Amino acid sequence: MAPRDRGSPSSLVSWAAALLLALGVEGGMALPEICIQCPGSVQNLSEMALYCKQTPGLVLHARCCLNQKGTILGLDLQNCSLKDPGPHFPQAHTAIIIDLQANPLKDDLASTFRGFTQLHTLILPQDVSCPGGINAWDTVTFYTNNQTCQGQRNLCNSTGDPEMCPENGSCVSDGPGLLQCVCADGFHGYKCMRQGSFSLLMFFGILGSTTLSISILLWGTQRRKAKAS
Repeated sequence: MAPRDRGSPSSLVSWAAALLLALGVEGGMALPEICIQCPGSVQNLSEMALYCKQTPGLVLHARCCLNQKGTILGLDLQNCSLKDPGPHFPQAHTAIIIDLQANPLKDDLASTFRGFTQLHTLILPQDVSCPGGINAWDTVTFYTNNQTCQGQRNLCNSTGDPEMCPENGSCVSDGPGLLQCVCADGFHGYKCMRQGSFSLLMFFGILGSTTLSISILLWGTQRRKAKAS
């Protein structure tokens, strides 16, 4: 088989797509704050950089790996002197791979990863536990300077408790080791026991009438105090 010519149409299309993606990130898209939270660029041999370079349609920009829509699929904040991931960290909830090694992080990160349902690979300092514990991951591997949590498990499939959620609700994953119960269509309220759509008109009507009643009561009280004085 003859080698493919570098100037072939297919190679030119691939090159043009990558160029347009990079230009789109540079010019047309506002970069999420989490991508520029830490100064410096990503190391070429980092796990996130390798994933980004080997996956078609993705581009490295600052500390993030982005797709054509600007969605974060990878985040590398290693060696950023972070005690916690910071307020902008939820912007990376779509990430598949995150690297936080070489940071003085606090050990309990469970709530930090709420909503990170797509996360597959998480690299942490060796003294920081995988969020959700070892039961929340398929494999936890320890190395000299870090540990890797891989294969986030859906604990809804492994709890073995069919009554964990109410009859009209279902269990869905909400991140490593985190679950939530979601009401089925047509149900809402406490334990999903109320049927029918939630009436915003009724809610705000009751709220408004209650607020008005309290305001009138306070106004009358103030009037009586003013007359007495």
